[in-house]
This record gives sequence, C-alpha cells and structure tokens, in this order.
Amino acid sequence: MLTYIRWDDGKLVPVDSLDRCHIVRAVTPTAEELSLLSGKLGVPTDFLTAATDRDERPRLEIEDSCRLVIIRIPHREASSDTPYTTMALAIILTPSHIVTVCSEESTMWADLLATRSRIPSPHKQMSFLCSLFLHIARQYLTFLRHIRDESDTVENAIHGSMKNEMMIRMLNLEKCLVYFTTSLRANEPIWDRFRRINGGEQLTEQEQELADDVKVEFRQAQELANIYSNILSGMMDAFASIISNNLNVVMKFLTSITIILMLPTLVASLYGMNVELPFQHSPHAFLITVGVSLLLAIVGVGIFLKKKWF
Repeated sequence: MLTYIRWDDGKLVPVDSLDRCHIVRAVTPTAEELSLLSGKLGVPTDFLTAATDRDERPRLEIEDSCRLVIIRIPHREASSDTPYTTMALAIILTPSHIVTVCSEESTMWADLLATRSRIPSPHKQMSFLCSLFLHIARQYLTFLRHIRDESDTVENAIHGSMKNEMMIRMLNLEKCLVYFTTSLRANEPIWDRFRRINGGEQLTEQEQELADDVKVEFRQAQELANIYSNILSGMMDAFASIISNNLNVVMKFLTSITIILMLPTLVASLYGMNVELPFQHSPHAFLITVGVSLLLAIVGVGIFLKKKWF
C-alpha cells in the first residue's frame, strides 16, 4: 500500500498523487508499487525491498543519488503474547522525495500526522531525518514506560499468586526488552555514520541541536531498556521463589487441617467397632464421645498455634 504525504507549512498532509507529494510511505508494497516507485523516482529495487523483511538489520547504503538508511523501530502487537517488539524501517533519500518502506503498519506515521509540533521540510533532508529519528526515540521511551507499568501491575498481582500465568507475562515483557535493547544498540552506529557521511561540521546550528537531541534520546532509551531488563531478570528469580513459597504455605495449612481433623476421626473410628467399649451403656455415651473428640481437636489446634504451624 502506498500513501502520499505532502509537507505544508510544518504539517504533514495526506494527498492523492505522487506528483503532489514530498514523502511516499510504502507498507508491504506489491510488485507493481515497487516498479512504480523505482521507475518514477529512480530508486534501486533492492533499496525498496530491503525493509520488507521485518528482521532486516540496521545499515546505511549509498547508490548513485539515493541513500538508504535502515533502522529498527518499536512496534506494538496487541494480539501477540509479546506485545512490544521491533521491526525494520527503510528510509530512502532521493533528490526529490523521501520514501519509507515497512513490512507492517506502525503507529509512527499516525503519530507524526497527528502531531501539533512543526516538522522540518523534507527538502532539508538532514533536519527532517533528525526530526524523524527523534520521534522514533521518543516512541521507544513511551513503549518502555508502558512495559514498566505492565511489570508493576504483574508485580502487584504475583504476591498472592500460585499460578504460572503471571510469570509467563513477566517473561514476555522481558522478551520485549531484549528486542528493544538489541535494536537500540544496532541503531546507534547507523546514526553516527550518517552524520559523518553528511559532514557533521557542515550542519546548521538547528540541525546540530536536533542531532544532539537524537543522540541523547536514543542513549536514554537504551539505558532505560538495560535497567528495566536487569530489574525484570532479578524479579523473575525472586517471584519464582515467591510462587513456590505461596504453594508451600497453602500445603502446610492444608496438612495442619488434615491432622486436626484426623483426631476426631480416630475417636469416631474406635467407637464404631463391635467390641466392648467404655461408656457404651451410658445414656451420655454420644455426648462423651463428641466431647473427647472436640477436646482432642482443641488441644491439637493449641499445639499448632503455639509452634506457629498454621
């Protein structure tokens, strides 16, 4: 699917034709769409197909007048056991247009189209790319906050739990952080290399500030992902012990109840035998038997409470 976007006084506005747009957004493009972009914009076909593999690694390539930048961006899959993951995004810079290619629909462009902040013109490709990278870095930070909130929810629910469901949720969140840390680590050298190719000394003051902001935001996201990953790893070990201990407490309580109930059962079993027994001719035999059973149960409860076995 192709979407055409035009820059209009700091805002991005969807349009209906390639001739009127500044940015082309391709999501799982068909062979016909790839041929159209390659023919009209002069983009090499291998540049266009690079990011159709969502597991493509970050890299930078230059061919003729086109430059390809592939980075990993955060992606949310609500229907998956692993709700937060990453995928490849190809950004192709041509003399007249900017083309982005992705294997799946992402929230990145929806957020960009809805933003109220002014976006640099695509004709100033370095400024626009800085703004795009900055938005991606902030998306990483937003998703990391969501992961932290979900881990806090799981932590509160796991204290009294004896099931594996919460541990599995925690494991899935840890997998999300592995995707994030790996992708953020791979993105960092791509950005530095792109700056060197474009000549860091030739950047304007505004572009230099944007580039520094990008580096700070990505580094912050990487550090937060590492911190949350380490915390979750420690929590997994601790909560495995908590779940095991919760189960032991329940088994201990049930065993204590079983022992207490065994004492009245023993008395009832003895007095149910067809032999000569004390008090069998007494009119109060039943009450005496019940009293002895209750007395033994009370004594047993007292012993268990004293030794804190309940």
